[in-house]
Parts: sequence; C-alpha cells; structure tokens
Amino acid sequence: VNYEEIRYEGYGIGGAAIIVDTMTDNRVRTVAEVRHALSKHGGNLGTEGSVAFQFKHCGQLVFAPGTSEDKVMEVALEAGAEDVITDDDGAIEVLTSPFEFEAVRDALEAAGLKPEMAEVVMRPENTIELSGEDAVRMQKLLDVLEDLDDVQAISHNAAF
Repeated sequence: VNYEEIRYEGYGIGGAAIIVDTMTDNRVRTVAEVRHALSKHGGNLGTEGSVAFQFKHCGQLVFAPGTSEDKVMEVALEAGAEDVITDDDGAIEVLTSPFEFEAVRDALEAAGLKPEMAEVVMRPENTIELSGEDAVRMQKLLDVLEDLDDVQAISHNAAF
C-alpha cells in the first residue's frame, strides 16, 4: 500500500480558515470525505494556498501560568527561540522555527522548565472570534473532520 500526505484547505463557520492534514492510500476517497464534512456542516473546501498564508509553520511550547517568565525568556532566547509571548491568562508561549524546535525544547527541559504542550504546529497569524451558535457549529465541524480515518491534524484560526 502506498500512503501519501495531502493537505486540504478550506473555510468553516464565519470564514474561519481550516487546514486538514491527511495521510491516505486513496486520495479520491479522502477528498470526498473532507469535502462532504465541510459542506454538510457549513464550510467549504478551498484551493491549495487559499488559507495557508494565514498560518505560520513553527515550533510552539506552552508553559503554565506561574512559570518564571524571566527564566523561560532567558533560556529560550539563548537556545535560539524566535519569540516569547505572555498571554492574558499568564501562560507563556515560546515560538521557534521548526528546525530549532528540538534544541529549544531540550534546553528548556534541561533548565527544569517542563512545557504543558510542545509540538510543531501551523499557528494562525490572526484569529476569528466565534461565539454562541457559530462557535457550537464550528466545534461540530472540527469534531466531524477529526473523526475521519485519514485525518492526521487540523489547524484553524477560530477563537471560541
């Protein structure tokens, strides 16, 4: 069996951008499933490159609120991180290039800083706020896409 990775791009509720990464042995079946899920739940499939420009491929490490911001910043920037962001809730987010991700993660862990989440992601450059019924419909759409057998990862720019 020959598997291939395919990325589909589309739009969800309220124009939110969605990227669906798949691995499949049958590209025709997979595109039909993704297109059906999107159209049935209020979204639509876009063309290649239609939403990817709204995302940045990067390493992302998230530390819990209460973690020493100064220590995270010092170690992360020394190890080659691109940016350190403190969110409104006090969580600290470290961004790296995908190629520097492992070195930065290892340096932070060696310094005793354990991230809650650490992975290479497609991070949205901007977000679309959804609330009420739109947020419920978007979450349903994301759940349906996630349940498809060939789907490996989903990125979106919706903020609930």
